Amino acid sequence: MKKTATLYRCSNCGHSEPKWLGRCPECGQWNSLLEQTQSSRSKRPEIKGESYSLPIKSIDPSSGTRILSGNGELDRVLGGGFMRGSAILLGGEPGIGKSTLLLQLCASIESAGRLLYISGEESPAQIRMRADRLGALKEGLEVLCTSELDKIISAMDAVRPILVVIDSIQTVYSPDAGIVPGSANQVKYCTLELTEWAKNHDAIIVFVAHVTKDGFIAGPKAAEHIVDAVLAFEQAEGELRALRATKNRYGSTDELGLYRMGPKGLEEITDPTGILLVRRAGELPPGAAVAMVHEGSRILLVELQALTVPAKAGLTRVYSDRVDASRVARIAAVLEKQTGIKLSDQDLYINVAGGLRLTEPGIDLALAAALYSARTNQSIPKDSALSGELSLSGELRPVRQMAKRAKAAKALGFTRTLGPVEQGAGKEWLQAPTLRAAIKILWS
Repeated sequence: MKKTATLYRCSNCGHSEPKWLGRCPECGQWNSLLEQTQSSRSKRPEIKGESYSLPIKSIDPSSGTRILSGNGELDRVLGGGFMRGSAILLGGEPGIGKSTLLLQLCASIESAGRLLYISGEESPAQIRMRADRLGALKEGLEVLCTSELDKIISAMDAVRPILVVIDSIQTVYSPDAGIVPGSANQVKYCTLELTEWAKNHDAIIVFVAHVTKDGFIAGPKAAEHIVDAVLAFEQAEGELRALRATKNRYGSTDELGLYRMGPKGLEEITDPTGILLVRRAGELPPGAAVAMVHEGSRILLVELQALTVPAKAGLTRVYSDRVDASRVARIAAVLEKQTGIKLSDQDLYINVAGGLRLTEPGIDLALAAALYSARTNQSIPKDSALSGELSLSGELRPVRQMAKRAKAAKALGFTRTLGPVEQGAGKEWLQAPTLRAAIKILWS
């Protein structure tokens, strides 16, 4: 006779305990442990089929072919298109345009295969109306509106699509994975099952993922480990959108895709100079500096803007949402130490024209120059473009592709390009070994 055991499983994360607890010790959720009864007899699962290992040299590398999406910015971020049999996780805030991007992808992908768009959040009529507006009606595109994992897999078996879109993975539900749709255990289980199907059938699957209030993809990190690429879709400023890869097994994570949201959906921005640079007839205002930024395979010229005002009650703050605030504080400390200008009693405001989020080390010099310009009320010469990483000792460290940065800046009319000393470099740019030397060159 089989004996039964009672377990209490968390509906949020799937963690189980032998007795009821008010709070899950794994995820911290209150009143989430629910009673479950299961057989205590352990049984080894029956193994069906056989699996064989292969010598690595016998594997045909041409089987890992790519399919172009028909969207240049998306192909750039992916590293040259979709890899067959890959799983992609696309995250972004509500309303930013994730569904729009993927519906346009279904219309532009360069493949004669069938496509399957699965939505757990919209009705077929809503998807059709959006496809009409975007001009995304395409032969071979099929729509399924359901949240049940079994129905989704049955549809994929019937259609055998080359591309599957799941919008969104948090709405997909299987009774085998717990009780609450969208819980950590559900997201992990459904992602694994759908990814396994895609790899077994050499198809591409793209999951839309919700994000938390902090901007992180909701659900367990295990889901990000399962997929081959994780893409973050961000809103920069106004209608500008930025697409980045935080994980990519088949390409670089340094590339950046840029879009503008228009009346007919997302438009690719192949030349972002007009958006990220502010063209003026006269001199630059104090606090403005142009940075040469290396993003993947292209060079962007971006205007950084700084403002310093006396702090109230002796409590200084850094206001910066496009450049890490701790980085701004570090550069301000180095600038004060090396030049003697007092910033420790000032509130610092940093902005990036166009609203692009910048993480590249090469913006350090431009950021320091913008702060110096704002504090001293001296404008940086209009024809200057800067790039260089700043050490704590005030030295300028070399950055990637400095010659390429200088060439791109000069093509846009910036005749004075300033950067770190680099061995073997010619006279492509003005070279400064330290921050103090760079400040002297700028205002000499």
